[in-house]
Amino acid sequence: MSLSSALWICLIQTLLPLTCIAAVVPGQIQGRDTSSPEPIVVPASQNFEGNDGPWSSFTLRIGTPAQIVNVFVSTASYQTWAVHPQGCTSSDPADCPDTRGGVFDRNQSTTWTPNSRSPNGTSTFALSLEENLEGYTGAGEYGFDTVALGWDGSGGPSLSDQIVAGIATKAFYYGLFGLNPRPSNFSDYTNPTPSYLSSLKSQNMIPSLSWAYTAGNQYRLNGVLGSLTLGGYDTSRFVPNNVTIPFNEQDIRDLTVNINAISMVLADGGQPSDLLPNSIAAYVDSTIPWIYLPVEACKKFEDAFGITWDEQLQGYPINDSFHETLTSQNASVIFTISNSISGSGPSVDITLPYAAFDLIMEPPLVRRSQRYFPLARAANESQYTLGRTFLQEAYLIADYERRNFSIAQCSWVENAQQSIESISVPVNRTLSGASQELSAGGKAGVAVGSVAAISAVGLILCLLVIRRRRNKRAQKEEQSSAESGSSTEPGVNDKAFEIDGEPLHGLELDGKPHHGQELDGKLYLGQEIDGKIHFGSEMEGSNKYAHEMAARDVAAAEMETKDVSAIELPA
Repeated sequence: MSLSSALWICLIQTLLPLTCIAAVVPGQIQGRDTSSPEPIVVPASQNFEGNDGPWSSFTLRIGTPAQIVNVFVSTASYQTWAVHPQGCTSSDPADCPDTRGGVFDRNQSTTWTPNSRSPNGTSTFALSLEENLEGYTGAGEYGFDTVALGWDGSGGPSLSDQIVAGIATKAFYYGLFGLNPRPSNFSDYTNPTPSYLSSLKSQNMIPSLSWAYTAGNQYRLNGVLGSLTLGGYDTSRFVPNNVTIPFNEQDIRDLTVNINAISMVLADGGQPSDLLPNSIAAYVDSTIPWIYLPVEACKKFEDAFGITWDEQLQGYPINDSFHETLTSQNASVIFTISNSISGSGPSVDITLPYAAFDLIMEPPLVRRSQRYFPLARAANESQYTLGRTFLQEAYLIADYERRNFSIAQCSWVENAQQSIESISVPVNRTLSGASQELSAGGKAGVAVGSVAAISAVGLILCLLVIRRRRNKRAQKEEQSSAESGSSTEPGVNDKAFEIDGEPLHGLELDGKPHHGQELDGKLYLGQEIDGKIHFGSEMEGSNKYAHEMAARDVAAAEMETKDVSAIELPA
């Protein structure tokens, strides 16, 4: 039988079953389960607490065995903070741990690992948050431990090896749960530590790098708890609008809005009072309660409400009798928000009743309980901030996949049924220049590539089989000739496998000769990618999608270090 005939017969016998395999590949790709995980609804703690609110808190379980702490949500932070045992000293009231949401003692956790990347060899780093504001200073003892969301039995996720900072300073009286996906850099930028939100996404526990949050309040519907959804939003909690705001170019102030106007309206009607001389850009930050505005705007608030600035308090205290007056007036403050300083684009009004400004300070901020109006004078434009007070009436949705966010007026429908919607990864999102999802043409290309690669391998196998058979036949002929006394001339069979006058040494790949079917000692089937042959053509679905953010998207501010003993944390 000639070589060509033998080759055709072998190819048919070899490729027939392989073609069936190839026919299955496109179907498997098209039929893969590409459904993304559901958003995570983080339950509020059922408590209103804190020394500047009170506020709806959220429960975390940290360490092993789990230690329960209540914290506040921080839209600015990208870490988890819990109160350190040193945060309550012998000079503090006996109930200090309870008034701070509970403490986390890392010595009681078997899974705690200290972070010793500080240049001074300790686990203590300066707290790099609210550095543009006065009074927010301190240090944290950093390490890694298991962090779970919600109380025991709530079904919240649990992640190991997450950043945890023990804080003693009373500048941040409660611990924080950071929502920002930026990584933390403790020594240099070559080994960033992912945030909790990024860890959830990378482990396929949420559909996208996104979240939605509103702070809740005590004055509506007999108390409305805060709402936090990771990877989606709750449509029952807000009034839709058409305003979408791109992230600020400064990552540290990504959630920046343009306040085009602020006005006050009395409950009995009358002409609205204009409280903002000029449009400003302000950062939305739930870490703090305050609304920081220009001094000129604060003076207009003073005239409209009759409030007085206290230099020592650095705020606006309200006595009981004046509180009754303000309550009876029941004025509302309307913030007009847009994505343009000029106000030419679409805008949304967020209305806060006076009750939203009716807050109480507790020790150690003051010696005894004190009502206050949460307005603060900004020293410069970097301090313009809409804090937690604003988010009592505003619903904030942040989408880090598309780098935009939206703010809506909260909806106050009694007994409204929760309605959770996912925020998906954009279809055209790219990873290293390649499309995240296969198009129909892409799938067809994969199929063609797979068949071509399988055919090439089949050709190699057939040639090897033919070569082996001819070698055996030659050996038998040689043995027969030897037995009959005849000899074979040297070199006669050296080119027994010539094709087009050239000896066959196997299939040439990447311009290099390969002997037989082995590549690096393994048999590979499938398409060629980047010069390498790979088995199959499996494309990772969204559940395996490793989100790559642009360098400026994820550039985390390097943690500053202080030469502070890890044993003694500064207050």
